[in-house]
Amino acid sequence: MKNGRLITFEGPEGAGKTTILKMVAGKLREMGYPVVETREPGGIPIAEKIREIILNPEHKEMDAKTEALLYAAARRQHLVEKIMPALDGGAVVLCDRFIDASLAYQGYARGIGIEAVLMINRFAVEQTMPDLTLYFDVEPETGLERIRKNFREEVNRLDMENLSFHRLVREGYLLLADTYPDRIRKIDAHRTVEAVYSDALRTVCAYLERHWKKTGTSESL
Repeated sequence: MKNGRLITFEGPEGAGKTTILKMVAGKLREMGYPVVETREPGGIPIAEKIREIILNPEHKEMDAKTEALLYAAARRQHLVEKIMPALDGGAVVLCDRFIDASLAYQGYARGIGIEAVLMINRFAVEQTMPDLTLYFDVEPETGLERIRKNFREEVNRLDMENLSFHRLVREGYLLLADTYPDRIRKIDAHRTVEAVYSDALRTVCAYLERHWKKTGTSESL
């Protein structure tokens, strides 16, 4: 049985979740929590290679179901190689995207169906689901404009999708937030970085104070 906790950070493109995750991770370490930061797709060499395939802007012809299966494959390897050992060791794992991303992007926005994508991912993750999910909500127009202004190094295939696709992604996330209110906490990401960070940190700390005992050693894998 796992000793740690899996906390995932989700949101549409440009929501700022990656920035906030790093800020929260740093503060939790200062507070004495053993923290592991990671991301999906990626986190370990095999999954990072799958990430390159999925997000390569040249792969415009990729079928939606192929995309969903590649995400699930990367997730499985990432889980068994990094997340599960960290949880078993008593760490707080902060993961930039996890299963909800597949449900929102491939299940809802791509039109495969949330239940169909959930079935694929149940095979991949088995019983390991997030203990807490922070969903950073932002309108797609705002998120994509942030990406353009910041000249983000990694402009990937998803960034290049049309606005209607990104609107569907947001709809998918909002549907998931309504479906799993006990797990998913919605955070308004239209605000300043400081305001979003404060809200996210407060949410994470409140959860950990109720559900987690401080054990283990602080670590970033």
